[in-house]
Amino acid sequence: MARFTLPRDLYHGKGSLEALKNFTGKKAIICVGGGSMKRNGFLDKAVNYLKEAGMEVELFEGIEPDPSVETVMRGAEVMQKFGPDWIVAMGGGSPIDAAKAMWIKYEYPDITFEDMCKVFGIPPLRKKARFCAISSTSGTATEVTAFSIITDYEKGIKYPIADFEITPDVAIVDSGLAETMPVHLVAHTGMDAMTHAIEAYVSTANCNYTDPLAIWAIKMIETDLVKSYNGDMDSRNKMHDAQCLAGMAFSNALLGIVHSMAHKTGAVFKNGHIIHGAANAMYLPKVIKFNSKDETAKKRYGEIVDYMGLGGNTDDEKTDILINYLRKMNDDLNIPHCIKNYGEGGVPAETGIVPEDEFLEKLPSIAANALLDACTGSNPRQPSQEEMEKLLKCCYYDTDVDF
Repeated sequence: MARFTLPRDLYHGKGSLEALKNFTGKKAIICVGGGSMKRNGFLDKAVNYLKEAGMEVELFEGIEPDPSVETVMRGAEVMQKFGPDWIVAMGGGSPIDAAKAMWIKYEYPDITFEDMCKVFGIPPLRKKARFCAISSTSGTATEVTAFSIITDYEKGIKYPIADFEITPDVAIVDSGLAETMPVHLVAHTGMDAMTHAIEAYVSTANCNYTDPLAIWAIKMIETDLVKSYNGDMDSRNKMHDAQCLAGMAFSNALLGIVHSMAHKTGAVFKNGHIIHGAANAMYLPKVIKFNSKDETAKKRYGEIVDYMGLGGNTDDEKTDILINYLRKMNDDLNIPHCIKNYGEGGVPAETGIVPEDEFLEKLPSIAANALLDACTGSNPRQPSQEEMEKLLKCCYYDTDVDF
């Protein structure tokens, strides 16, 4: 038996933020990030809509990119004192992911972070509050997913929390919020969405309910991502829907080792983070080549290429076409091809922020942690420790995957 879970309500289209004024409740807390929602007027709109609905509103601001365990615990304390019956998270993936984890701790004050990370082990929520997620970036799709990514900075590891309990009750996908994204964010979140859709389509947990969402998202991203990056606002609006469809697919079909490696390399290096979407963009072509040794995966990569209309005769040819297409897309979006050339802010650089000696020193532990990541189990080809290390080296040096 399989399960397919999405938010009960999804409001979409420009201006759909207004749905907040129809919520019923007494108290709402809004969780936001670094200030873009405030600068662009969306936070004030959300507050006013909730007040129009008759609610007292509290703000929890300043959630950092790649939110920490400490931020989660601090936010949960604020919720305990305020007692909201609605948790509203707005912004990119970071504030929404953080708020999901805060929600768990709010409902179960004695739960530990370690217990939160037990895959599909969260006790029933909604005893104290319901959850609304409002996305401002077009990539993570956390507004419709059963996942949250929280960083333990002491260990230098990003941990995925995975449970259908944290699927939001309401998602608001208002494309007006995405129009304010800077172009580097358009690029990185867009490739995150492409990775979600492709990994969901070849995942061992794919099904008839997830495949249409994944394949249509891929087609939309093919059509609209680069145009959105180049300033086409109609494409920017369409990308906001495309990433949400990809999220619906992967929340139910799960992901693969592109995400496992991105989670475990994102916060582990001394000189700075590898931005999640950029990591996915760099690793995806390598993982496709690795997975294509599995005949079922290779066939499904071929189906993706057919749907994209990229040509090719055999599935081997089509897999290579897909890899080359994605590498060209990275070039068009100014994303590097490998960790060695990953510069500050996720742009290509001759000398990247991750020195070779540090990478090689940490390689065995990164590979071991990636194998333990929640996303690894649904990858179509299960790597050994040795193969994971080889694959990570290919992602560092941009060398061919031939094993």
